[in-house]
Amino acid sequence: MEDTYDVVILGTGLTECILSGLLSVNGKKVLHIDRNDYYGGDCASLPLDQAWKYFGEQGVPPASLGSAKQYSIDLVPKFLMANGTLVKMLLHTDVTRYLEFKSIEGSYVHKDKSIAKVPATEKEALSSSLMGLFEKKRFKDFLTFVTEYDIKNPKTHEGISPDMPTHEMLKKYKLDDGTMDVVGHALALYIDETWHKEPAKHTIDRVALYVDSLRSYGKSPYLYPVYGLGDLPQSFARLSAVYGGTYMLNTPVDGVVFDEAGRACGVKSDGKVARCKYVIGDPSYFPDRVQKVGEVVRCIAILDHPIDHTDKSESLQIIIPQNQVKRKNDVYVSVVSFAHNVAPKGKYLAIVSTTVETNNPKAELEPGFRWLGATLHRFYKVYPLYAPKNDWKKEGVHISKSYDATSHFDTMAEDVMRLYKQVTGEADVSYILEPKKKEDEK
Repeated sequence: MEDTYDVVILGTGLTECILSGLLSVNGKKVLHIDRNDYYGGDCASLPLDQAWKYFGEQGVPPASLGSAKQYSIDLVPKFLMANGTLVKMLLHTDVTRYLEFKSIEGSYVHKDKSIAKVPATEKEALSSSLMGLFEKKRFKDFLTFVTEYDIKNPKTHEGISPDMPTHEMLKKYKLDDGTMDVVGHALALYIDETWHKEPAKHTIDRVALYVDSLRSYGKSPYLYPVYGLGDLPQSFARLSAVYGGTYMLNTPVDGVVFDEAGRACGVKSDGKVARCKYVIGDPSYFPDRVQKVGEVVRCIAILDHPIDHTDKSESLQIIIPQNQVKRKNDVYVSVVSFAHNVAPKGKYLAIVSTTVETNNPKAELEPGFRWLGATLHRFYKVYPLYAPKNDWKKEGVHISKSYDATSHFDTMAEDVMRLYKQVTGEADVSYILEPKKKEDEK
């Protein structure tokens, strides 16, 4: 604690651990502290007995739920987009050597009180139950346009300007409201209705990412690490340690030390000060330097059966577009199971989540509960969403954002790039998304 570092990082959430790994590889001397006795912060995966305490349940888990040690319960329900930004970071840093992934078996969307597999190829579009015969043809034409679109080649634009609002682009393909819901919420993965005003290029890129990721693995565009999401921050922590990073768990943090100019120069713990040039941390370490921007409600349910109407899938996602249930934000259902070594044999973990809109958050999850059937146990928690409000240029204090309600990690990865730019001062950090070169291997 009384040494001098380039960076001190507070909290071992995924955002912080990725930064620790990237900065260590970049030659920075890093000290990483967490007040908890486990890795992951809000992105941890907990055994059942630890989850029982975390959610404030009374007593101990009943024996009928199986061995507590066989559970690995994610606090944040997210998948990895196969060709998304986080996977590119994993490949760049070679952290994949510490992890094993499985493809999520299916992605489904709610429409007209039923669910159906999301079509994301021309072939799937023609056989989908989500739309009629003529609508399938129009949807197929739209997907063909997206997959062939090249912003540098005007011949592929079909008269669509990159800056044209998305709703105008979709009008050109005469897609009905239900199909537009599928495009916006199940393929482009927007979480509310503001996507209609997004530039067409943004939506094209998002749909193309979904389609490309789907083609990589076939069943769905999503990947999930065996043994749970908690292995992700731990793997980046291993990377940091290989390059000299120092980790201290179960360590209290008394506060940040500032110099006479008001710039961070250290972190105090138990009366000792670790000196540094920059401080990075999650919002929980800086309550006076963040602002609340919303809330997310999540319910973790333990099941002993697969979800109906999903071909007995051992893992899946269901997106319930807000238009379908008269809300402002989508509702998400994600399911993993014993097939991923996160629960005992025959058990499933379903997480229902959404952005809070009312004073009764639990009730807002009902559209997702209807697909779960009988549950063995449920954990509920409302998570505040925080964003930094401090002057990082003046203070040298860099604060991450809370994990939002999106169903995959790309918004988190964008936050990593934001913070990495701030600390390194580099205008272009796209190299952290490039595959690792052999000459860079240590």
